Amino acid sequence: MTDDPRPLVGDGPALAAVRRAVARVAPTDATVLILGETGTGKELIARAVHAGSPRRAKPFVPVSCAALAPGLVTSELFGHEAGAFTGAVGRRAGRFEQAAGGTLFLDEIGEMPAEAQAALLRVLQERVVERVGSGQPLPVDVRVIAATHRDLAAEARAGRFRADLFYRLNVFPVAVPPLRDRREDVPALADHFVRYFATKYGRSVVRVRPAALAALAAHDWPGNVRELQNLVERAVVLSDGEELAFDPGWLVGASAAETAGTWAAQERQRILDALRAAGGRVYGPGGAAHRLGLKPTTLYGKMRKHGIGRE
Repeated sequence: MTDDPRPLVGDGPALAAVRRAVARVAPTDATVLILGETGTGKELIARAVHAGSPRRAKPFVPVSCAALAPGLVTSELFGHEAGAFTGAVGRRAGRFEQAAGGTLFLDEIGEMPAEAQAALLRVLQERVVERVGSGQPLPVDVRVIAATHRDLAAEARAGRFRADLFYRLNVFPVAVPPLRDRREDVPALADHFVRYFATKYGRSVVRVRPAALAALAAHDWPGNVRELQNLVERAVVLSDGEELAFDPGWLVGASAAETAGTWAAQERQRILDALRAAGGRVYGPGGAAHRLGLKPTTLYGKMRKHGIGRE
């Protein structure tokens, strides 16, 4: 089991194109801009670029620009001297210094405040940083990879993001496709997450029910790979047997028709599995009704609804 539950799983053409782009740019020192919706795995791409680069033995330092307090962005990125501001009790190395010789990953770069954008542009141009409270330039050797879910070109045209910084970052763009555009990878991803979380939580789940897998492949995944990961994790925790099943109501944004249709397919499959395991018997200990926790009359009603005969 890997430490990261979301490696680049899948052999479809969309992900293959991303892998080719990563293989092309990783050995260089070019700045990379990773574009994609939330939950598509942009940090995984950044880590893959770092792992394939000559800097792989040096630090990979991820920074979420969206999580930085607006007034402390420059201090976080460039560091500060003791007494530079209230609470700065000692000298602190910024993220650029921490990533020396390696890679700095600026996630959600589109959320960076305007004043920090100007400072970042200077660093990219001159390859020096100045700690807050110090006028002494400090050379830095860092590869920068940025990522965003925003359309930075449109943001720059609208004046909400510095155009000169956008051009500086947009040296080698890599577009990560949403999961709905790589549905062929859903079975492999689901299988990976089942194995990962079954190992993590000590569960006996080893496969996904065919009806459940069909529902996963048909879903649009507005939350992308992260949504699929979270759904499978929840289902693994709640599953008792070897097959993964889930309530289709968990699918974010699923239509009522989609939810009802998926649930009906899963219910029918569970009844068939129980009848098969019971040798076709409905009544008695070990019978299908007992296995499903239903009254025999209730099970007969469900069998009629799903067109399942005693045979």
